[in-house]
Amino acid sequence: MNFRPMVSKFILGPTSPFCLAIFPTTNHFCHFPRLAFSSHVALCSRTDTDTLPYGPSLLKGNLPPSGWQQEQEHRSYQCKRKEEEEEDGDSVIDKESFTRVFDIAAVRVPSQYCFVLESRIRGHLLNWPRIRNIARVPGDEVEEEVVPLLGESHSGSGDEEAGKLTSLQRRIYGKAETDGEELSPVLYRERLATEFNAKGFVKFRNLAKISRPKKKKMKQKEGGRGGDGDGEGRHGSNEFAVVEVVEEGNGDEWKGLLGDEFKGRKRWMGSTRLLLLDERYADKTLEELPQAVKAALEEAMIENLVHSFELVRCKLTLFYDYWLMNEILEALLPKDMIIPSAFETVGHIAHLNLKDEHLPYKKVIAKAILDKNKPKIQTVVNKIDAIHSDYRTMQLEVLAGNRSLVTMVVENGLKFHLDLATVYWNSRLATERQRLLQGFTHKDVVCDVFSGVGPLAVSAARIVRRVYANDLNPYAVDYLDRNSVLNKLEKRIKVFNMDGRRFIDAMFKSEKAQSITQVVMNLPKDAAEYLDAFRGVFRDTSLREDYTFPTIHVYGFSKAKDPEFDFHERIRMALGEVGVNVEMRKVRLVAPGKWMLCASFVLPASVAFAATDTQL
Repeated sequence: MNFRPMVSKFILGPTSPFCLAIFPTTNHFCHFPRLAFSSHVALCSRTDTDTLPYGPSLLKGNLPPSGWQQEQEHRSYQCKRKEEEEEDGDSVIDKESFTRVFDIAAVRVPSQYCFVLESRIRGHLLNWPRIRNIARVPGDEVEEEVVPLLGESHSGSGDEEAGKLTSLQRRIYGKAETDGEELSPVLYRERLATEFNAKGFVKFRNLAKISRPKKKKMKQKEGGRGGDGDGEGRHGSNEFAVVEVVEEGNGDEWKGLLGDEFKGRKRWMGSTRLLLLDERYADKTLEELPQAVKAALEEAMIENLVHSFELVRCKLTLFYDYWLMNEILEALLPKDMIIPSAFETVGHIAHLNLKDEHLPYKKVIAKAILDKNKPKIQTVVNKIDAIHSDYRTMQLEVLAGNRSLVTMVVENGLKFHLDLATVYWNSRLATERQRLLQGFTHKDVVCDVFSGVGPLAVSAARIVRRVYANDLNPYAVDYLDRNSVLNKLEKRIKVFNMDGRRFIDAMFKSEKAQSITQVVMNLPKDAAEYLDAFRGVFRDTSLREDYTFPTIHVYGFSKAKDPEFDFHERIRMALGEVGVNVEMRKVRLVAPGKWMLCASFVLPASVAFAATDTQL
């Protein structure tokens, strides 16, 4: 089979209509610039390539050839990446080393029928994740210099050909050169619309230029996918792959496969597309292609959909932006190490809890998480110590991204501002908070003893009659005030800044005591120890006969073999009451063998009217 080199190349991106933008160039690879490299593990050091998964893999494909960079062609892209690198700090991942080149084959077909043919041979196409099966090729735009070349040679006279060319020019420009005929009504109205305003006055061209962006800026804006012919502005931030046609087949080779009626490839009329074939056909000849592919093309020929096909050899280059976060970390970390792919998201912050084995690679892990989760994630932090402060603040180390820990979280349709360096927030408790909210009614009055910045208190204010929220941390109380105003619920929330035990004593000794129906104590480490504050809270209060004692929801941790029994015993000891009917629920496993539990019970009358230690 005869092949000749082809000097066309097209770029694959995730958001373009046909996934590929085209521009002519010489026969070479397109590239992304090399960033700083300090990787500690060789990417291709693993040798377990016997059973590789289907689809692209870092263990498959080839590394790009040396000298493939074209500085002038990618100047704009390099400037953009340099700015991003300066913002993110020194790069710790050699992104160029993740480039992989795959040899594939493709069938060139007319663009208007590419979707029909794609559906017929879909099972034999590339079908790789995030890679479109249809690739765009040069010739899809009708330009002035190629207008006389459209179509095959006409059998008619020269006057007939000139008439067709004039008709084509009228369709493109509205009126052909040296054409003295009147414009059609549609074109005439279009000319009036461009030359006159709504009142019939001539439009001033200079005024139109003021509101119209400059052509250069328009090209830069549109150049993210194709741009003009100078090669600049061709690489957008979403581009992660390049397809290049390296060899083009002879269309006459299809005659023996598709029948004598096949006309072969004389000239491509208008635009064309490439249908990227499965990777197992990369080195196949025309005769070795599946019968299903040849049958689908023959059927299309019989239906007069197409008269030309062409088998071409291509190279598909995948860059760092294509690979998923787990694939990047699997290549960079030691083979037997567990990939830390899970993290908590707090606004724009990714919160990690890295194990000791991950700490030597914390910068690499953070950079991969930041790169693969932009723009949602802008900062990556790691908790370097357990929570020991009375304010429940965490000691965090910023590993990648910007240094700001002030963020906004949206939960349950509400907005919460917070500073992760000074307050506590746990997004993993959103489901538990929602469960509590479902048990509240518009008649309830909620007392949130350890409210933090108000994820439960502000959400409950939309449902219940009144919320009394308290926290010892003054920074949390400040954000609680802001969040209640931000969500326009400040009239239903009363904020306090006290110790939890003092807050319980003050609330139940005031006139508000008889209205409180729900008490939430979400401080798992110490909440059970504050239950003794409920002993004797109603001793000096005259209650009505129809009064209902409040329901208390207290949270705690347990490492015991029977965590429910262990937490139940701690509640009994704190209340000083044996007969406490508790509804116990496991919330989540926070660590191996360590459960977070929620105990809900109605405050016993014997505890509420019990004598305190000072009264005995």
